[in-house]
Amino acid sequence: MNIKKCNLCPHNCSINRENKIGRCKATAKAKIALASLHFYEEPCISGENGSGTIFFSNCNLNCVYCQNYEISSEGFGKEVSTEKLAQIFINQQNNNANNINLVSPTIYAYQIKQAIILAKQMGLKIPIIYNTSGYEKVETLKELEGYIDVYLPDFKYASNELGEKYSGVKNYFTYCLPALKEMYRQVGSPKLNENGIIQKGLIIRHLILPNNIENTKQVLKLIKENFPSDIYVSIMAQYFPSGKAKSIPELNRKISKEEYKKVEDYVYELNIKNGYMQDLGEHEEEYVPNFNLDGVE
Repeated sequence: MNIKKCNLCPHNCSINRENKIGRCKATAKAKIALASLHFYEEPCISGENGSGTIFFSNCNLNCVYCQNYEISSEGFGKEVSTEKLAQIFINQQNNNANNINLVSPTIYAYQIKQAIILAKQMGLKIPIIYNTSGYEKVETLKELEGYIDVYLPDFKYASNELGEKYSGVKNYFTYCLPALKEMYRQVGSPKLNENGIIQKGLIIRHLILPNNIENTKQVLKLIKENFPSDIYVSIMAQYFPSGKAKSIPELNRKISKEEYKKVEDYVYELNIKNGYMQDLGEHEEEYVPNFNLDGVE
């Protein structure tokens, strides 16, 4: 990994981030908007103590329905040194977090790896979660092997066409499935402790989009065909129109009960045994937080 000729993600900008910015708008320092305990992740992640989430600013996707537009597209946040980022990890551990949950970490993989090394020297012991959009390069993931305990990727689209239409990239599917396979190679299926909290493994997330149930079915089918039967899948139903999606007719509503039921039936048809299916409308308010710099100063 090298930010002086940055090719961390599939955009392959090849720019020196010390004096230029590429597609993601990130610089040589990590930038974060929020560091806090979060209680609305999957049960094996949040548990009773909460997940030590760190929301990174900027993104290598431009999803039209992004619910965190202020930080992903507008770059709201504060740049921090590697030493400060490591200390934030330790602070989360001191707050009894179950894990360190790195949200949208891809473009800061280099800085994160250095911070993990430093934090472990400072006594960091809790699992590290890499919470990503799934738009990843296998080469970058290999550089993270041994540093990430839990991979929590999205599998958004089963085709490049939808990735271009809704997230502004032409090759989402091309990169996503091989990336997920690499994640599985590194950490395998989930391993939980005696309290039901994940310590290692892969959980694949998928957000159901309105009027795109066939995409959801294809994603689930690909998971079934490419991963062992004990894989964990988290199917999210909390979608609601935000950002640019409000002006896109097929995305300008929540998913319907009928759409939800079709997905639920298909999960049973595929005999997907492990994971979670979010109740329709569950915790909707938790996905539009008023971002601030809590825990960053």
